[in-house]
Amino acid sequence: MKAALSSHDKTGSTNLRLVFLLNLGFTLLELVGGVWTNSLAIISGAVHDLGDSFSLGLVWYLDKYSEKGRDRRYSYGYRRFSLLGALANTLVITTGSLFVLAEAIPRLMRPEHPKAEGMALIAVVGIIVNGLAVLKVKGGRTLNWQVVTWHLLADLLGWVAVLVVSIVLMFRDLLILDPLLSILITSYILYNVSMNLKKTMQLFLQAVPDSVNIPEIEKQLLAMDKVISVHHTHVWSLDGERNILTTHLVVEEKATREDILEIRNRIRFLFDDTDFEHTTIEIGYENEFCRMKER
Repeated sequence: MKAALSSHDKTGSTNLRLVFLLNLGFTLLELVGGVWTNSLAIISGAVHDLGDSFSLGLVWYLDKYSEKGRDRRYSYGYRRFSLLGALANTLVITTGSLFVLAEAIPRLMRPEHPKAEGMALIAVVGIIVNGLAVLKVKGGRTLNWQVVTWHLLADLLGWVAVLVVSIVLMFRDLLILDPLLSILITSYILYNVSMNLKKTMQLFLQAVPDSVNIPEIEKQLLAMDKVISVHHTHVWSLDGERNILTTHLVVEEKATREDILEIRNRIRFLFDDTDFEHTTIEIGYENEFCRMKER
């Protein structure tokens, strides 16, 4: 599954389409069920899942669109378009969560009686649907896929909590549990979504990925024979999975053509098992003018 999602092949696209349809169908069931049971926890889940449905549809579209090859307009290809899906996911979920909090907080003072049996029934369906969805999307490495996976996992845990609360309400008349559960779930989602928003904005601003250690890369390059300095090393990510690296190596003036070829081979070996999709490394001699070094 991981390989399929990482390469965004036909299987990954089919899985995402299935998850989108499952989520949309269950959202409609939730909206009806939430009104029927008078449960704000279920209605809050429906609002959240409605945002997820929109997000999944957008992710599905942008995930396919991002597979377009490079052209004169986008020389690195369209990978970064998948980040738009991650950003849209975050904004939609944040808006829906704030709406739920605005409804849930007043109910702490004036709790209403939900239908516990109906809540339990819908919760069981929610656990099944979201559990299947998580199995279908887990393993994706781009930020886009990670955001989707986390949201679906949060939904799954939320429905487990709703099931527990509904069972308690069958035996104890603790009406405050329903709005309290809604607030706790929504607050937890908001916290994690804010973390995803931070990561997304860092990618848009071309921050160095957390998995990349530039000083360590430069140390390995400097350890190569005939290399005397490394400067202007830049690393950024296209989509949270595929990274870009550029740098400039300066070699000894006496380095031969064979030495340069050996350095290139060692560099190729160094980055073989990494997430760098593009590596651009300029090699210059010690006494050559370097435009980048002068800046």
